[in-house]
Amino acid sequence: MIGSAPLVICLGHVVADHSFWVEDIPQPPAKQTARRYSLGVGGLAANAAIAVARMGGRVRFWGRVGDDRNGGPLAEELAGYGVDTSAIRIAPGARTPVSAVLLDPVGERVVIAFRGEGLDLDPGVLPMETLGQAQSLLCDPRWPRAAEAALRAARERGIPSVLDAEKSEARLLATLVPLVDHAIFSVPGLQIFSPGTSPTEGLRRALASGAKLAAVTRGERGTLWMAEGMETPKETPAFPVEATNTSGAGDVFHGAYALAIAEGMTLPEAMRFASAAGALRARDGVTADRAAVEALLLSRA
Repeated sequence: MIGSAPLVICLGHVVADHSFWVEDIPQPPAKQTARRYSLGVGGLAANAAIAVARMGGRVRFWGRVGDDRNGGPLAEELAGYGVDTSAIRIAPGARTPVSAVLLDPVGERVVIAFRGEGLDLDPGVLPMETLGQAQSLLCDPRWPRAAEAALRAARERGIPSVLDAEKSEARLLATLVPLVDHAIFSVPGLQIFSPGTSPTEGLRRALASGAKLAAVTRGERGTLWMAEGMETPKETPAFPVEATNTSGAGDVFHGAYALAIAEGMTLPEAMRFASAAGALRARDGVTADRAAVEALLLSRA
């Protein structure tokens, strides 16, 4: 079954995530005792890749790590989820990204992120010649030169592309959004891309710049989206769940959406599928498999 599944390439960020569960998010200066701790693989595109694998797709991760103590174990853990990591590149002398995530009992979080050092490899180290094997491409903005090259190549080949338009530098979003087919923003990302405007106007600006679909994920308020030719946005409601850990929920949404597009779902179907996957991640703190996502979709039919 996996051999015939569509292939998604996820390009971007992989991070060593240190997660601490605390009673309250402290205000500095402070000292807090954690109820629980875990160390695992994280990052926008890496979490998306795990989601694709968990939901039955084939997935390759294109990214880079440092040659420090974090890099090798991260690649091994990612491969353990069923992700093809053969295109992960090791940057000599570089430091791998690391995050500390504080989580309170209702799932709110604070993230302290170190994005690494010495990781800006030339995109030529990636196997761009194999991009035509994929049914969709997902990029995050954390390796911008590689994302730009891959998005251009995907458009030339007619491969559907998805951008995780998370909070980033304005110049990066201004470069990448016009190159992508499906620009899916976080609320902060859309505000950076289109400052001082309403969400609807921000989505219109993304479409005018060259995207074919623009969306903004808003957590429990659902997803607002517009496609080419639409005069007003549509809204995909969020699935009502009791969140315990919102960390990674947006990444899982993007991975599920990229898989849905690779499978040929319609835009409303893809939005609903991705919303269900993101909701389960927020509820359970782990990425659900395909059966769990489809069960939630059926229960809310």
